Amino acid sequence: MTFELKYTQTFYEDLDRLSDFLIDRDPDLAERAISGIQKALMILQDFPLMARRASVDDPLLRELVVPFGSAGYVILFKVTDEATVVALAIRHQREEDYH
Repeated sequence: MTFELKYTQTFYEDLDRLSDFLIDRDPDLAERAISGIQKALMILQDFPLMARRASVDDPLLRELVVPFGSAGYVILFKVTDEATVVALAIRHQREEDYH
């Protein structure tokens, strides 16, 4: 079964922030990072429950680690029903937490 993938405004803002940071330093690197994130999001459409739990209180709130270079990104998402996954936020692994 394929899940419908939806995005919050916060997710889009995070993605813009992360890509702007990389574009200023290396546009090719930014393009590769966005491509890796897009591939990871496609995995969520088929296997959202394979990602690690982000909360002990909510088994449907999950994090997907996206390896990239020596670190990577973490996508926070929630399985909202039997057919929908909502990407809530994304951050670089070296950031403190989701913003």
